[in-house]
Amino acid sequence: MYSKEKLNAVKEKRENWEKTQIEKTLAKRPERKAEFNNGSGIKLNRVYDPEDIAEIDYNDSLSYPGEYPYTRGVQPTMYRGKFWTMRQYAGFATAEESNKRYKYLLNQGQTGLSVAFDLPTQIGYDSDHQLSEGEVGKVGVAIDSLKDMELLFDGIPLDKVSTSMTINAPASVLLAMYIAVAEKQGVSPDKLSGTIQNDILKEYIARGTYIFPTEASMRLITNIFEYCASDVPKWNTISISGYHIREAGSTAVQEVAFTLADGIAYVEAAIKAGLDVDEFGPRLSFFFNSHNDLLEEVAKFRAARRLWAKIMKERFGAKNPKSMMLRFHTQTGGSTLTAQQPDNNVVRVAVQTLAAVLGGTQSLHTNSRDEALALPSEDSVRIALRTQQIVAYESGVTETVDPLAGSYYVESLTNEIEKKAADYIRKIDDLGGAAKAIERGFIQKEIQESAYIYQKEIEKNERIVVGMNKFEIEESTPKGLLRVDPAVGEMQKEKIRALKDDRDNKKVEDDLKALKEAASGDENLMPYIIEAVKSYSTLGEICDVLRDVFGEYQQSVIL
Repeated sequence: MYSKEKLNAVKEKRENWEKTQIEKTLAKRPERKAEFNNGSGIKLNRVYDPEDIAEIDYNDSLSYPGEYPYTRGVQPTMYRGKFWTMRQYAGFATAEESNKRYKYLLNQGQTGLSVAFDLPTQIGYDSDHQLSEGEVGKVGVAIDSLKDMELLFDGIPLDKVSTSMTINAPASVLLAMYIAVAEKQGVSPDKLSGTIQNDILKEYIARGTYIFPTEASMRLITNIFEYCASDVPKWNTISISGYHIREAGSTAVQEVAFTLADGIAYVEAAIKAGLDVDEFGPRLSFFFNSHNDLLEEVAKFRAARRLWAKIMKERFGAKNPKSMMLRFHTQTGGSTLTAQQPDNNVVRVAVQTLAAVLGGTQSLHTNSRDEALALPSEDSVRIALRTQQIVAYESGVTETVDPLAGSYYVESLTNEIEKKAADYIRKIDDLGGAAKAIERGFIQKEIQESAYIYQKEIEKNERIVVGMNKFEIEESTPKGLLRVDPAVGEMQKEKIRALKDDRDNKKVEDDLKALKEAASGDENLMPYIIEAVKSYSTLGEICDVLRDVFGEYQQSVIL
């Protein structure tokens, strides 16, 4: 971007500045640390200048928004045309209670729904299963059957909202329920828009809500790709998730690398199943975390976009520009929130929101101030949503596209994150791909080591967390926290009993038998799952059929 003559002049000017200004200043007042590094271990210069981005070719590395390699954004006008989808991750107790929260949030200006499911739902157990005891409705809403799904979206027109569902192992079942609810509303599948997380590899890596072995899980995922390509074309069939990888303790570089490595594995599985990359590629989406280091996060998002565009074009031969676009949802960093001085979390979330917007997110969830203590209260959720709205309408950062482009620091950091993430991906390729790297514990061990380093820095006060290891105050016990009534579990059990008394159990038996036969072969399972859902087979009954055929995944212990 600069001539050799001008770069030499810059170098000469910097050397003179260091000798006449920096040496004198450091003699009087040393810097706070001998060396400055960010969370990814990248050494940070005192100042950045044109030399740090000398190798950048504008057309190849940046170009314009909406054009390959999409470093500057996936849409030409970005937020000048339309703001990101504003979501609040919500769901607790029963479908009826969660439905009230959804209507409240939509009334407050939220533009999309994001469904949190309870732990039994996430691992494919009904509320009356013995392993569900004490967990029903605790970390999300309990969904046992189509009947619950009908209540969850009662009075919410599914052709008018975009819905994101954080569900993985039983994603096919919850998507089937959503399709069935829409049909009952008179909305055809081709009118539905939204996302299912459906990312099982990161469950093996970082989160743990898996059910089936790797091969069976990948089959279900590619079945969804194939089914939605023809029947639910507006649906994002997977949200390849770096969020939970970061929550487990990864660095920003690792979040990009391991997320895109998982994405490569899904693309390879779909191609192996006979799908064309441009048939499913445009409906792939991603899910990233937004942490506190504002400029590192902005660079992370830009680097991820550019790297994925290159992967899809150069590695998989994608021709459709939409297949190369990394579209992503962002959630502010839950693990950064503190139970101490929870009001400080409002500020943290504001910084993280700004990072996501400056980084070009398509959808955003802002965490609430009290989430380190409990499920968020209504007041806290409203403040979190207002944070997005203030950034959108008042901050000015949405008035121009990619406003930090050209920053010597941001462009240099974008390049460095891309390079280091690409190095990780090459290592994973050498191990045989993401699934093999997971089996060997490589990815888990890398995250564990990063998490350990991060924690040790906090304990040694090398990393300051305001209100936790510095600037502490005496605090009283928090009040007004949301608590889920333990009676929810009994209520859900009663619902299941009533459901099984009222439904056509012969039809249920026939549908589950047909599903089992299909699972034993190689047919696409989505039509069978949808049929079972419509006859009010429960989530647990459907997952148990698949458990019988596929078995269950056994996690390796990584030390």
